[in-house]
Amino acid sequence: MTAFDEARARTLLADACRTAGLPAPDAARLLALGENAVLDLGRPALVAKIGRGPELLARAEHELAVATRLDALGIPVVRPYAPAAVTAAGHPVTFWHRLPPAVRETRPADLAPLLRALHALPGTGLALRPRDLLAPVDRWLAAADGHVDPADAAYLRARRESFVTAAAALTPRLTPGVVHGDALPRNVHVGPDGPVLLDLENVGDDLREHDLVVLALAHDRYGVPAEDYAAFTDAYGWDVREWDGFAVLRGARETASAAWVAQRVPGNPAAAAEFGRRVDSLRRGETSVRWYPF
Repeated sequence: MTAFDEARARTLLADACRTAGLPAPDAARLLALGENAVLDLGRPALVAKIGRGPELLARAEHELAVATRLDALGIPVVRPYAPAAVTAAGHPVTFWHRLPPAVRETRPADLAPLLRALHALPGTGLALRPRDLLAPVDRWLAAADGHVDPADAAYLRARRESFVTAAAALTPRLTPGVVHGDALPRNVHVGPDGPVLLDLENVGDDLREHDLVVLALAHDRYGVPAEDYAAFTDAYGWDVREWDGFAVLRGARETASAAWVAQRVPGNPAAAAEFGRRVDSLRRGETSVRWYPF
């Protein structure tokens, strides 16, 4: 299997630019490398998002459709440059208008008005699927086959199944509907016109609590300060930790977050250490062990 690293992403980007009729991306700057590689083309003022594998094509097309529709509905979102993805060696590549420079660092409270607006939508007119955050667990673990302890992979697969069952039995406090699916400060850009929502691949139709559990977990695991979390809940108007289903969605997201790191493990000792830290803390039931983002 060809490694999905920066060099590979740049090769795919060059192919995609040729297909899209864009200039060669000689000065492209890597912004992120995870489930996708995200690169700023420099000129023209576009950002490219390259999927880690061909299986992400449908998700890339979904993100383009969602962004176009939410923009039309008045939700501040990043805007697509083209309405369809192109492929490079099977990998989906989408192009987006580059946002103006941020006026400041994003704070957790910046999420609140965006989520309130999104959650107020009666619908989008699109056929949205449930936010099945545990669906990719097998794919992420398979990407690390031979690089992580098989017992750890088996543990996460079994844990996934238990939370799929538990989540299906939840009674929500909020009215289900449109959700972002990965509502973190890193997916908000604060420009001169205010906060803009990014990373729309996981927008779906599900329990609104999904969007609120994300930041609660960020407070518990990733070091978001208590005062910042309180500012978010005050601005949104509710703290999801008051809900009796909170522990279930938190546990499901922890399971997904641990498995997500597995795909980064091959050739990456830091990712291997983080994967081990996350699985070990889950096995021990230690809910406050600090995790580190990748």
